[in-house]
Amino acid sequence: SKTQTDEFSIPIFANGAENDGLYGFTNKARVNKSAITVSARGTIGFCCIRHMPFVPIVRLITIVPTNGINIEYLRIVFQALIETGEGSSIPQLTVPGIKPKLIPIPPYSEQTRISNKLIETEKIVSAVELNQESVVNYIKLAKSKILDLAIRGQLVPQDPNDEPASVLLERIRAEKEELIKAGKIKRDKKESIIFKGDDNSYYEKMPDGKLNCLNEQLTFELPEGWEWCNLLMIGTTNIGLTYRPADIDTQGIMVLRSCNIVNEKINLTDLVRVKTSIRTNQFVQKNDILICARNGSRTLVGKCALIPELDEQASFGAFMAIYRTPYFGYIIHFLRSNFFRSIFDDSNSTTINQLTQDMLKRAIVPLPPLAEQHRIVKKLNTLLTDLS
Repeated sequence: SKTQTDEFSIPIFANGAENDGLYGFTNKARVNKSAITVSARGTIGFCCIRHMPFVPIVRLITIVPTNGINIEYLRIVFQALIETGEGSSIPQLTVPGIKPKLIPIPPYSEQTRISNKLIETEKIVSAVELNQESVVNYIKLAKSKILDLAIRGQLVPQDPNDEPASVLLERIRAEKEELIKAGKIKRDKKESIIFKGDDNSYYEKMPDGKLNCLNEQLTFELPEGWEWCNLLMIGTTNIGLTYRPADIDTQGIMVLRSCNIVNEKINLTDLVRVKTSIRTNQFVQKNDILICARNGSRTLVGKCALIPELDEQASFGAFMAIYRTPYFGYIIHFLRSNFFRSIFDDSNSTTINQLTQDMLKRAIVPLPPLAEQHRIVKKLNTLLTDLS
């Protein structure tokens, strides 16, 4: 039975750590003495003391101590001696593999003193770990709040002498038009414009002329001199290359992936290299923003880091995106804000399934004047460094 009943009251334990490996219930025990169980597969080495009668299944090794052995002490010894780890390189544990292990056995009274002391210590460690988790959550909350203040214009004071963001956007548009006329770039077919209508509502004008009202997405008022825009209006984005196992070449281009974004920085310890003949025009540049656009873990989607000066050319993987803008200092902080994440998530859980090219291009940005961007970035770098 999957649930405990009067008829099926004996617990069945498998080799998982979750819920101590409880699998279900049956009507006849196989182990009737206090015992230690050790997971032989899955969460390898997970040890648990079972005082009640039970049935072990699915690669669960059972050890019943003889008289004169303190079971709590024996559990501690096994936890120290047995190789552990989920997804370990050890394929499995076996009884023949465990039997030869040498175990230090003190007198029974000392076994008891050791186990009591270690149980007390484990409680302290658990309390410390719980406090650490609370501190980590507090830091995350503090960072989130700081970023929220920054993109709302509440982190640093405004200066009325700053050139307004509207002038900056007009200059960007004019420069882009000149490049298009000169044939140096092509007009993006997804290009849209954000503007304020006569009714004081904000609208997005699509390439086909359709207007989308943005009132529901724009949840706060901008300070004087700021403007709403989208990422395509102030930069460019691209999705990474796709390669096959046959394309991997130890002498090829290094490819940046999600695992290369560690603690919001680029880490090059784990790289894939592919043949140089594969889409070699997709190289990253210094101060590009590398973004995880898709991942097996939804919580990792959207994590990003600035590309530093690299010693060699690098590309980026198929589930990654690059955003390139002269305003990278402010924009990377915006990309880490809850506002950026929430505009893609209907459930308001700030969890994104994936980021597409279109989603990145149309992501709405509260853009400060350029001078204020610099002040915001300087203040954020100080505050966020103090919280690291």
